[in-house]
Amino acid sequence: MSPLKNLSVLRKLVQLAAFLFLIYGSAVVGFYAADKLSGALPALACAYDGQTADYCVLVPIQHQMHHRLGEALMGGGEILKALMPTLISLGTFLMLFVLLNKAFCGWICPLGFFQEVTHLLGQKLGFRQVESLSDKAVDRLRPWKWALLGGLVFGLPVLAGMGVVAHELGNPFCDICPSRILTTLATGDTGQLVVDTTSTTTVVLSMLGTFLFGLMVALGMTLRQPFCRICPMLALHAVFRKIGLARLVKHATPRCDRCGLCAKACPMDIREIHTDMTRKDVTFADCTLCGRCVEFCPDKDVLQIRYLGLPLFRSSPAYFKARKKAQTEWEAVRLHAFKGIPIVPARDETTTGEERP
Repeated sequence: MSPLKNLSVLRKLVQLAAFLFLIYGSAVVGFYAADKLSGALPALACAYDGQTADYCVLVPIQHQMHHRLGEALMGGGEILKALMPTLISLGTFLMLFVLLNKAFCGWICPLGFFQEVTHLLGQKLGFRQVESLSDKAVDRLRPWKWALLGGLVFGLPVLAGMGVVAHELGNPFCDICPSRILTTLATGDTGQLVVDTTSTTTVVLSMLGTFLFGLMVALGMTLRQPFCRICPMLALHAVFRKIGLARLVKHATPRCDRCGLCAKACPMDIREIHTDMTRKDVTFADCTLCGRCVEFCPDKDVLQIRYLGLPLFRSSPAYFKARKKAQTEWEAVRLHAFKGIPIVPARDETTTGEERP
């Protein structure tokens, strides 16, 4: 199979280009343009990275909740005037989001790409992989992205502006976001990988942020997309996913209730791709439009990625067979396992959802 016909390989190339641009891109667009480009990117590109070409919308939203809305609520200011900067940020976010929908997660986000690379490394080093989480574990994790969006992006910053909680809680998600540490370390800046002893609040936040980054790396060696499952950006995407131009579409057949390969291939363990037999638009809240479910569906046109209603990529038996052969060749490439950690025998892609190019 030609690499240029392999959707996973193409996606990795797009992710790599986006990673380089969103971390080092100010060298291309210039520092001033990088600071003003949008500030409303639908992906976790961090403003703490001094070389970034753009940064995500969660940064200005927290600041606006803190310094605009919270202070207006406390001081009796005009609420609509205080909300106007947030509405502008969300409006810019929506103009970008409509173009790619949730594909910003699966194709553009630097943190998502880093987790995929970490997982590939874990596979090649022979760490035993978690093929998929149980339904109960998935159901327990799903509310967390909404809790982080409501609590850390909107709730605590407003309360900090009102003086109800410490001022240091004005941008709590940024303080614990793994992207902050990843992107700054990628540019040689170790200033974020410290314990901030300014106050008890900053000590807790900085320690929690460092712990979360380390936990993400450790889990990422064996589990697909560990942080993506609780990411508040994914929740924000889910709110507006019905207006995006890119969609995942399903045309169920009688075989669908027996196959289940799409759900096994999904890095987010979205079992509904397999079990839902009535819905056409299956761009579920946790979907990142990575396209893996389409790749590993063996039936013609059952699953499709569509843009403006037109199919961009469709499932087909021919692609499935070629992809399976490419998978076998890829599994033959192995790094040496760590001493004492045996390499787990490769499993057929028709029975596993493990990610490999």
